[in-house]
Amino acid sequence: MKPGNGKAPSKSRFVMTGKQKVAWEAIGGNVRHNLLYGGARSGKTFLIVFAIVCRALAHKSRHAIMRHAFNHVKNSVIFDTLPKVMETCFPDLVPHCTLNKSDWIYTLPARDGGTSEIVFSGLDDKERTERILGLEFSSIYLNEASQIALSARNMAATRLAQRTPLALKMYYDANPPSRGHWLHKMFIEKIDPESKQPLPNPASYQAVKLNPQDNVENLGEGFLEELAALPSRERRRFLDGEWGIENESPLWSPELLDQCRRLDAPSEYSQIVIGVDPSGCSGPADKRSDEIGIVVTGLGRDQKGYVLEDLSGRYGPREWGKVVADAYDRLGADAVVAETNFGGALVREILQVAKPGIPVREVKASRGKAVRATPVAALFETGKVKLAGRFSALEDQMLAMSPAGYTGDRSPDRLDAMVWALAALFPALARQDSEYRHRPTHAEDYNPMTFYDRPQPGQPEGYDPFSHGDERRPR
Repeated sequence: MKPGNGKAPSKSRFVMTGKQKVAWEAIGGNVRHNLLYGGARSGKTFLIVFAIVCRALAHKSRHAIMRHAFNHVKNSVIFDTLPKVMETCFPDLVPHCTLNKSDWIYTLPARDGGTSEIVFSGLDDKERTERILGLEFSSIYLNEASQIALSARNMAATRLAQRTPLALKMYYDANPPSRGHWLHKMFIEKIDPESKQPLPNPASYQAVKLNPQDNVENLGEGFLEELAALPSRERRRFLDGEWGIENESPLWSPELLDQCRRLDAPSEYSQIVIGVDPSGCSGPADKRSDEIGIVVTGLGRDQKGYVLEDLSGRYGPREWGKVVADAYDRLGADAVVAETNFGGALVREILQVAKPGIPVREVKASRGKAVRATPVAALFETGKVKLAGRFSALEDQMLAMSPAGYTGDRSPDRLDAMVWALAALFPALARQDSEYRHRPTHAEDYNPMTFYDRPQPGQPEGYDPFSHGDERRPR
């Protein structure tokens, strides 16, 4: 073992995989700042906790393990990873170690006499953080560093100052966030995240990638298959360990989505509209085409819009028509809004075959996706639209949409379907033309089948607001 990680336990039952050995050698070298990043369940946390325990046993010293929220570090490290490390690697020492559950300090016997301490903290507890940051440490480990702000990281780094025979070490681990995150700037680009200037000491920062495929011997049956079935953005992060696409100014942020989430959404709605964004997909086996976006929205009696269901998927024409028709019947919907840029009259025909007489409003996209999405994002910001649940694939697309355009993979089919449906519920608010800012005050005015059929203030007779273009054309 490298001296930076302390001495190897003689009776350890822990057998490293090939890639874990590479990571172990790296973090045990002379580099001060060490990042292990990659997919889920690749052994990152186990390796770093193992390293800290080895260091604590080698010399009397103090170490810190921190995470954004204390409850998370308690559940994931104190009560999970740490016991596994001790029982697997240091079974004879377990009776000689103690956990103080008042101060959350784990004490271990040091080989050179006295005891060492591992201090646990969540950076969300200001009082406890200030008390802990009054101490000095030989090692600091930021667990799930993608959730930790750069300012908190910088504050913690000032406490890496304890004088012992051990080299000072700071460890980080993460499922890689976007390329705009400070971890990518610091460890991959080797630049200061704030000044964007090259790091003065780039050799002091190293990153090693570990993926679940590198830890397959320790994974449960079917775990890799579960990761492989995730939506593309999550799959890249949690299976492939890839950094996300940078989107510095998204129309929606994770915080905004959480603020707009209502798990206790209303059970009754004055209007329900299903948005459909067709593609040329022929069925589940057609991986080249985009998915069919199918999103259900409703207008509550509180005059707020709700995203109710995301039924999008890789369907053939007959299948997606049936999905829409079934949702229409099941939810008692009022109308379907379908984009006809792809397929034209065929879209209406598919829906009429699936359910004869279903009310369909055809829309054509004559503006860019970002232009259409921007006023709908404003509805979320002002609290007029809520998410009635969690919609991971749809939310991924929302997070990848910026005023400059879409930064995600392929097409934002789910997002487009949602935008069309919400525009039907809020026709005046969803338009950017200033003369259509009028907002109806009665629930019945939001009826997507009647609201569009009568002129609004400043609207000439026969104008179709579903065109989302600047032209005023007769029907």
